[in-house]
Parts: sequence; structure tokens; C-alpha cells
Amino acid sequence: MSERRSRPGAGGPRGVNEGGLRRRGGGPTVARLAAARVLERVERVRAYADVALHHTLAQSNMASADRRLTTDLVYGTLRWRGRIDFVLAAALDRGLDSIEPLVLTTLRMGAYQILFSDRIPDTAAVDEAVRCTRALGAERATGLVNATLRRVARENEGVVFPSWQDEPLAHLEHALSVPAWIAERWLADHGPEARALAEACNHPPPHTIRANPQKNSRDELLAELRQEFPEARPCTLASRGIVLGRSGDAGRDPLFREGRYTVQDEASQAVVDLLAVEPHHRVLDVCAAPGTKTTAIAEELSGEGSVLALDRHAGRLGLVAQAARRLELRGISTLARDATRPLDDLPVAGGEPAGPDFQRVLVDAPCSGLGALRRNPDARWRVRPADPERLAAVQSMLLEEAARVVSPGGSLVYSTCTVLREENEEVVERFLAAHPSFQAAAPASLPPALTSVLDENGFMRCQPHINDSDGFFAARLERTN
Repeated sequence: MSERRSRPGAGGPRGVNEGGLRRRGGGPTVARLAAARVLERVERVRAYADVALHHTLAQSNMASADRRLTTDLVYGTLRWRGRIDFVLAAALDRGLDSIEPLVLTTLRMGAYQILFSDRIPDTAAVDEAVRCTRALGAERATGLVNATLRRVARENEGVVFPSWQDEPLAHLEHALSVPAWIAERWLADHGPEARALAEACNHPPPHTIRANPQKNSRDELLAELRQEFPEARPCTLASRGIVLGRSGDAGRDPLFREGRYTVQDEASQAVVDLLAVEPHHRVLDVCAAPGTKTTAIAEELSGEGSVLALDRHAGRLGLVAQAARRLELRGISTLARDATRPLDDLPVAGGEPAGPDFQRVLVDAPCSGLGALRRNPDARWRVRPADPERLAAVQSMLLEEAARVVSPGGSLVYSTCTVLREENEEVVERFLAAHPSFQAAAPASLPPALTSVLDENGFMRCQPHINDSDGFFAARLERTN
């Protein structure tokens, strides 16, 4: 089965100056060399791709077209690495594990351009990969890179991938680039929908923002944004959300700098809607950095309540304060704290211990992040099979300590950006079984806009292939006494 003509989900912009090429001689284009270095760092030290890419772009003076190409090469190569490796394995006379990581990186990046780019000629992709290999100090491997990628370009239309009908697990792994252990869990949890989920995770997400009600209504902001983002429309689930489309850069727009909005996925916004914050509430956000949900809570409070933002990493709390300043929000305080340890001595405004006195508590727990693969494609290769079980233990500890400081009649929202049951439903079900003073909120009591993503237990599930959002789970747990 050949799939080259459709070039599925290229994952990035088109028309980048014919692949960013500007000359025939010399070294590789600056965009490709930058992308190769980011990918090599992600592979060698398991760096976060978004952080490594941001640092690289911030340190460069590349033109905007080159920056777009670098971003496309990094995210596209990571997103489709499983499929690329299947094609490379057919073109090589040795196993991929026998090739040194730096050379394998340039092979993958070159193959990505051959397999998925309609604007970059195959010959240019091969030539630039050879140049990158040489520029990165692997002159000895240029012959291997040249021969392998020429073979990929010549034979890729004849590559036959495992079919979904006959080999669903192998299809997810080799055709749709899902590591085998993740594919196994998705098939167990989602059945036939696993294929649609995997396909959705191989496409970039839309740009979604949250209006700041202290400065404008959603409708006012939408009217202004349509001049720059003509496809902009209101979110379906999130009360203050706007989908801008898949082009443009919302973070560089003047309205962003003015604090008129925050960049935030629709499902992430819906978590705060589920929390149902009201003015005068005292709110605790136990895993707050970088502060996207903290500031959403403060916006709902309208300066009449308070939100205490905790994070175990003191340095990251600076991001919360930075976001609050940009949005001109009051009522936010921060504290470096490991929320898996007792929280009954948290301070209040007057400095006295708070005790169980928060009307709302948010536990947006650290998780495997496998619901946000569109946004962070490197996570599928960074997360290990044992990580979900390890994370579930941490998530349970966070939930246990947070529950102790919920005031009678108050509520707690537990959320993750993963689609694995062991980090979601199973964590909540164990908690409820051990804490009879808490119960899951009845679906009828939750925001009507979320009805389509609530199950019979009131658990919220957003899915990339259904809602065009990150994969999120959330449950509102109410303290009855």
C-alpha cells in the first residue's frame, strides 16, 4: 500500500521559499542545521522539543520563513518518526539501532522532507541532509546518508504499511507513528477509535485563546481579531474561548501583549469552567506553573477573591507572576511547595494558617501528556511504559493532600492532559472509594456547554479526534461534609 501521493499530515507550513534553499554551494541552510541540532538534543538528552526550539530560535536572527521551516522540520520529524523509521528500515541494509544518533537524526529529517513535503524537491532534501551531516562533524557518514535517502526517494511509493484491518497494532506503530506500548493502551481503552485518535495526533492543533474579561468581552475581542484571523470563531466548550484557526502567531499579536487574551487550548479552558469559580472564593491551584489556569481563575474572581498558586519549582512560579502582570490581574499569590506533602499550614492573606478553608481547589496534575501529542510530539518518544503507573501514584498523593484543604460544601477539580485510564478514571475512582465525604458532581449540575463531553459519572473527556482540542480528562469532586 503506497501512501506517498497523499503525503499525510505534513504537519507544517508550505511554500517556504522552495524549502528554504538559497544557493547551490556551501553548507546546509541555516534552518535545516538549526532543526538538526534541536532534534539531536531531544534525542541525546531527552530535552523538551518546545523548550529547545524556543531557545534556538531566540538565539538566532533567522528570517521568518526560515523560522517556520525550522519549526516544521522539528515537529514534523518528531510527529512522524515511527513512520519514517519504518521507511528507513526498508532502505537500509542494517538496523536503525546500529546507526549513530547524529546520523540517524539527519536521515530522519531528510526522509521527512521526502515523504511529507510537496514543495521541497527530493533531490534538495537529499543534498541538504548530506550537507547537514558534514556540517555536524559526521563526514564519514555522508555516503550512507546520500545512498539511503536516494533509495527512500526512489522506492517510497512502493512501501507497504501494515493494514488497520489485519494488524491494528502494527498499523498504529508503523503507519501512524505511535510507539507500540502507547498503541496497546489506546487499543485497550478506545478500541476502534484508537485509529482516529492517532490520526488526529499527527496534525498540528488550532490556535486557541481565552479572552480576558477584565479588558474585553469575547465578542468584542472576536470582532477585532477577525481582521488578522479571518477564520476566528467562538469555542464550543469554553465560555471565553476563541479558535483562531491554524495560521498566524497569536503570541506575537499586539492584543496579546496588551493583556487582552491568553493563548490556551479549549479543553484546558473548559477545566476552569468546570471548577465554577465565583467572586469572593478562596481558590488553591496546587500545580500552577506556568499559570495559564491560575490567571483564568483570577479573571473569574474579578479581584474579589484570591487564588494561591503552588508549584514545587520556585523558578517556574515567576511565569505565573509574569502572566498576571501582563493581564493586570489582582488577587494572585504564589508559594513554592511540594503539594504531595501536607498543605494544612498554607498561609492566608493575614499570614495565619488556612486549614481546610478553600472553596475551590484545582489539581491539574503532572501527567504523561499523551493527550497533547499534537502540541508536543516529542512526548510520545520521551514517555516510558512505566511512567503512567509512576505518575498515577504522584497524582493520587496530590489528590489526597488537596482534598484535606477543601472547605465543607466546596469542590475540587482533578484534571490531566492525558487519555490513559490509569492516570484518569482509575485515580479518581480509587479516591472516591477511600473518601466517602466526597462525591462526583452530578452531570446536571455542571456547565451545560460541557454536556457533550461529560459521561454518566460527570467525568469530562475531550479528545483530539472528536473535539479538535487536546486530550483532557477532568472530574469535579464535591465535599459533602
